[in-house]
Amino acid sequence: MEAIKNKRMPVYPISIAAKLLGISIPTLRMYEKEGLIIPHKSSGNQRIYSEMDLERLRCIRRAINESKISINGIKSIYSLIPCWEVVKCSESDRKTCNAFQSHEQPCWTFNHPNTICENRDCRECDVYEKYSQCGSIKDLIKNISGIST
Repeated sequence: MEAIKNKRMPVYPISIAAKLLGISIPTLRMYEKEGLIIPHKSSGNQRIYSEMDLERLRCIRRAINESKISINGIKSIYSLIPCWEVVKCSESDRKTCNAFQSHEQPCWTFNHPNTICENRDCRECDVYEKYSQCGSIKDLIKNISGIST
């Protein structure tokens, strides 16, 4: 449990994170702007990354460079995560939820007024934290579908 907690702790400023990933600072900012990652912010509004953030970014980089999936493709895949099943949205929440209606952006890029997610911190949500990591989207869909491996 302590190891997971340490992996969540934001310790890398954007310049160090970029260096560790072998990418530029503008690329990290673009991933944030595109909704692929939600970095931690310091009290001075500086981006700070955890080891889990770096793992997520490595996954994104592999998808782009090895699997040749575009950023829009990754966003589309993330948008298909059945967040409404994970957070157990009501039928009325689904009717007004842009994330439920959209297939272009992940749920954490939307505001969620008047829904179960209205006051949630997306960084802490299972949809963002667990199910948008490499390999876990397929596992989630199998689990929801009742498919065993």
